[in-house]
Parts: sequence; C-alpha cells; structure tokens
Amino acid sequence: MTPPILPNPLARRLFMERHALLAPPSGSGRGQDLRALIGRLGFVQLDSVNTLARAHDLILFSRMGAYRPAALGRLLSRDRALFEHWTHDASIIPVEHFPHWRHVFRRTEARMKEKWAEWQGGAFVEQLDDVRAHVARGPISSGELAPEEPRGSGGWWDWHPSKAALEWLWHSGEITVLRRDSFRKVYDLTERVIPEPWLSQEVSEEESLDWACREALARLGFATSGELSGFWGKRMVPPEAARAWVAAALAAGRIEEVAVEQADGRLRRSVAFPGLVAEASALPAPGNRLRVLSPFDPMLRDRARAERLFGFFYRIEIFVPAPRRLYGYYVFPLLQGDRLVGRVDMKANREAGRLELRALWPEAGTRWGKGRQSAFEAELDRLCRFAGLDGVTWAEGWLREPGVPVPAPGAADEG
Repeated sequence: MTPPILPNPLARRLFMERHALLAPPSGSGRGQDLRALIGRLGFVQLDSVNTLARAHDLILFSRMGAYRPAALGRLLSRDRALFEHWTHDASIIPVEHFPHWRHVFRRTEARMKEKWAEWQGGAFVEQLDDVRAHVARGPISSGELAPEEPRGSGGWWDWHPSKAALEWLWHSGEITVLRRDSFRKVYDLTERVIPEPWLSQEVSEEESLDWACREALARLGFATSGELSGFWGKRMVPPEAARAWVAAALAAGRIEEVAVEQADGRLRRSVAFPGLVAEASALPAPGNRLRVLSPFDPMLRDRARAERLFGFFYRIEIFVPAPRRLYGYYVFPLLQGDRLVGRVDMKANREAGRLELRALWPEAGTRWGKGRQSAFEAELDRLCRFAGLDGVTWAEGWLREPGVPVPAPGAADEG
C-alpha cells in the first residue's frame, strides 16, 4: 500500500508542536509546570556555553517566558524530580525514567572496559576504591579529589586519574550528580540521590527498548529507525535494536509508514503511530512571534533533519584547505511561524550590562522588513530581562545580506 503523505507545512507544524514550539510560551516556569515541560520534551541537553545564557536555560525560556534558572536547580537537587545523565549528550532527565537507565549503565560499563584503559591510561583503575570511599563519606566534586595529582590542560577530556575514576563511577551508575555548583558537578551515592520507587524498580531490557522506541516516536511524531535510536542515544537504543523494533511494530500494526514531504519537495519514508496526518491537519497555525533558539534546541538537535524539514543549513561549512565555520562557533537560530528566518551572532557583555549584537543573517529569500525587525526587538527585550541585561548594543553593519555569510573574526580557528 502507498503510505499516506504528510505535506511539509503540516510536518513542520507537527514537529514544532511535539517540541513545544507551536503555541506561545506559557506557564509559571517553575515547579510542576517546568517538570511537565521537561517530561514533554523527554530530556533537556546541558551545555556549559554561556555567551547569553546556558543552553539548557535558553531551551526552557524559549518555551516558558517566566522560567528562571534557579527553578531547574530546585527540581534537580531539592525535589529530586530530575536526574542528570547521558542521552546523546549530558542531559537533565525525568526521574521516573531512571529504571531504564540501568541498561544504559550496563552497556556503558562494558564499553568503558574496552576503551578507557587506552583512552585514559590505567592509573584511574587504582583510584576507584579510594573515590568510592570519598563519595561514601558525603557529596564531592572532582576538584576536591586528590589535589596532589597533576592536572592536565583543563580540556574537556584531559582528566587526572581520580577525575577519570569519578566519571567511571558516574557512567556506570554507582554515583549520581546531586547538583551543579557554578556548573561543576557534585556527586553522591546513587541510593542517596534517586528516590523510591524509581531507585529499586526493575525493568527488563525488552520492556526498556520498547518503552524507549515508543516514547521517542511519540515525541518526534515521525521518524526513521535511525532517528529513534538517536533520540535517547545509542547507549539506550542501539541502531540494530531500533530496526528490529520498527519491523516488529509495523508487522503488528502498532505503527504505519508515512511519506513525509521535505523542504525540497522530496518524500522521505518514516514511521508514525496511525492517524498522524489527521492529527497534524487539526493543529492550529503557528503565531508570528519571533523566538531566539538555543543552538542545542531539541528541534534542531539533528542537523540533517533540520535541513531536510526546514531547509535550514546549520552545520560546519567546509573550506579548502581547512574546515571553517562560516558564522562563527555559536550563533542563535531565529524561529518565526514555521520557518527558521535567520541566525544571529550576539553575546552578553555582563560588565557593561549590555547584549552586544554583532551580526544577523536572514535566510535566503527572507525579507527583513519593519514588522520582522519589530518582532526581533521584542524578543531581544525579553532576552535582556531574562539575562539581567539593560539593553542592546547594535554593531555597525549588523544586518548582513540574506543568505550571504561573512566569516566571524577567528572563525577559521574554530573548525
């Protein structure tokens, strides 16, 4: 049978709805409202980059204008409604999902036994028992461990042996992040962090794989098996397991094939729960509000999918003789209606209390008229209040030609 066709405008609309970007921002930004938003998204990626706000904070603010970062800390460390671990990257995850992460811990530990001795050297193995004893006495950060051990350059993966041991215990589930102090992880024993009933609940591997694929598909709306695997990460759903789940679910009639129209008009075969086209047809049109998104926004996490679905190229451009980023390392996508209309290079100057806007590139075919500029300025005003800034400083020549990038200073070194 020919699969039903999901036209591109409806596909965009549905994808935005599943990522809580179709309706205007709403909610109290804290407590149960915030917890429900994170549950709707599945998880929120953490990132330390803070040119304007932390990536995870901007993800939440773009959907809840009343959100402030302290609310996330309370849900994590006080209410224990969330825990931190790995999906495709470090993430904040609803605590009721913790039983499924036991399988992630097991798979990760098996992989670490193969790789870590070569990667980190063998010295960390000798520190495992000492680090266990340290954490048993109370919460601890890596900076408090073994001050006598020589430190490396400070790079992301340049760890001293006790830090590597700490990360091993975290990835294998023995310890858990209790909180973040100035973005530094503070760890404690898992049994002192994860509350019941989630701590002791057991879920079989088969149940967990089925849960992960169903929940990923529910949050994406439509997907290939590879996209299902990538949602929670390959540690949760290995690619071969996703392919097997799709085949079994299709045979049982639990899902169906759908042809999703891409931005260029081509059709891409995906799977969805039955009735998706009718559901998408009933969704309201998005409003005209312009939103600044985090570069790590879940709607854009899969760069190839963002390009196929929205026609938005958001990856490294390759120059000869070396890789080079056209727009600099960290530019913010601009969403208006169901289109990504541009990208902006800006940074908070916290000493001056100003948001410094250096360049804005409209997408090709996008006219940057008075109406769009007014919507953009309204969004910048909201962002300044969120970030505690007094206003915007506009660089000379900030508005660039649509679709014509000019490499940012130093961009050649950022590839």
